[in-house]
Amino acid sequence: MTKSTDSLDDVMAKLSALHQELLELDQKTAPDRRGLSSEYEASARNLLHYVGLRRHDLRHLQERLASLGISSLGRSEGATLDTLQSVLRLTSLLQGRAAPAMVNVTDHAEGHGLLEKHTQALLGPPSSNRHVRIMVTMPGEAAENVDLIRELLAAGMDCMRINCSHDDEAVWKRMIDNLRQAESKVGKKCRVLMDLGGPKLRSGPLPPGPKVVKVRPTRDELGCVDKPANVWLTSIENRKVAPMPCNAILPVPEQWLNGLKVGDEIKLRDARKSKRRFVVTTIGNGGCFAEALQTAYVTTGTKLRLSRVFRKNRPLMNEPVAVGELPEHPLRIHLQEGDTLIVTRKSEPGTLSKVDIITGQILPAQISCTLPQIFSDVQQGESIWFDDGKIGGVIREVNLEFLRVEITQADPGGDWLGADKGINLPDTKLRLPALTDKDIADLDFVTRNADLVGYSFVRDAQDVNELRDRLRKCGRENLGIVLKIETRRAFENLPEILLAAMRGPCLGVMIARGDLAVECGFERLAEVQEEILWICEAAHAPVIWATQVLENLAKQGRPSRAEITDAAMGERAECVMLNKGPHIVE
Repeated sequence: MTKSTDSLDDVMAKLSALHQELLELDQKTAPDRRGLSSEYEASARNLLHYVGLRRHDLRHLQERLASLGISSLGRSEGATLDTLQSVLRLTSLLQGRAAPAMVNVTDHAEGHGLLEKHTQALLGPPSSNRHVRIMVTMPGEAAENVDLIRELLAAGMDCMRINCSHDDEAVWKRMIDNLRQAESKVGKKCRVLMDLGGPKLRSGPLPPGPKVVKVRPTRDELGCVDKPANVWLTSIENRKVAPMPCNAILPVPEQWLNGLKVGDEIKLRDARKSKRRFVVTTIGNGGCFAEALQTAYVTTGTKLRLSRVFRKNRPLMNEPVAVGELPEHPLRIHLQEGDTLIVTRKSEPGTLSKVDIITGQILPAQISCTLPQIFSDVQQGESIWFDDGKIGGVIREVNLEFLRVEITQADPGGDWLGADKGINLPDTKLRLPALTDKDIADLDFVTRNADLVGYSFVRDAQDVNELRDRLRKCGRENLGIVLKIETRRAFENLPEILLAAMRGPCLGVMIARGDLAVECGFERLAEVQEEILWICEAAHAPVIWATQVLENLAKQGRPSRAEITDAAMGERAECVMLNKGPHIVE
């Protein structure tokens, strides 16, 4: 027997074994598929076939198939068993044998049709010039500015996203009312997704910092002032918003303010006792602008003295006035590699690191967390990340009152950790409920006003069942569910999560790449998002490509090269989510 025949026999044996295994899996899982929505029966079967196939390392077999000029099973997601049977049939023909018995399953055309059908059920029909839908996160101004929503609709928005972590029901209602008004003007329908906040594990409060503003001019490469700092002086008693952008706002007594004239000098000693001066340039309604050529740190109570030159060059120096109440500068903890951070259970303001005056030892910085329930779940040696993955550490000690964390990742010069920053525990099996009390309260509004509900922090099938029970109690079992995949556990349990959601009529998946990158590691993000796309294609489930898509374009008006490539990758999904920004209409 020739080497090529040996190779073909080996390929045929492996394909036959895989085929038999998937047929047995199909029979074995038939009881588990009872109760699924009739819309997803074929999709559930195909998903299980795909998961069964992916249990095997197929790389060697795929190389052999490719060398024979046969499909390598590489694009089998939408019709897994049908693709395998086609390859088995072709291999049998090459051997001159009769093809083994085949079963009737979803083929590629049917799989594509199911995906499009499920996408339309969730997100509505596509635009005439593109198949990918566009979802836009609403800024707060959408509650007051109907023209903004009208422009977004005209520019191509297919779905409005409202984040329930922000604002309240009154604001959400005005946003939706403005959308309905804009729809009638543009002649286009738009779905509404309301995103439940979920449990928010964040850093706790820190003590208020100094009440100080920094006034700083811009300088060129030689250190010369390129543009003076622009300061808006307004009345303490009747503060007015600056009519144009400025570097700092200083409240001063109204009587003194009304006596200022263009050209007046205002002299002061700043927080560092440095002599500084501002020159009044413009008198406006409710205040005036002054320019500064040197950097100054101005605090609440800083004394300002007017200096005005009269005839014979004799200056007028009147009594000084004090700067009014300034906003508190948020305090932050500076952390470097090797530092220790104490995360406490008690919800008390944190502390900066300091030296014990008795022992001379350095006492590490402390900060609390918003969900003390995690203390019963975390284990020594697990990783912990702060502020969207900017600062990383390892938990070295766990007890009832605190976690001792060794900082292992930070910028070379260190990073700053503030209050209300996200905390991720990718190694920890958290037992937090996916639905918080606030989420349950918000569901009453969501089920009455939205087309889709975004499910944050979903981790397993039980979480999906809980949401479906809540929707049933609200009388909205038919509400579309968007499963946000943002944790490692959700990624690992994605097939069972999808199967649980298939008991309802309408589902989709959002790849929340920000938290997912922190949870799975930035180096694995490309691989993880590919796997999610494949699994969802096998389930014929629409995917929403989310997090920082065209972020620079939306916020600064100019895209980066990397995000243009990223947006092109989003074409593989059924919907792309854009975040708010001043250039979002572009």
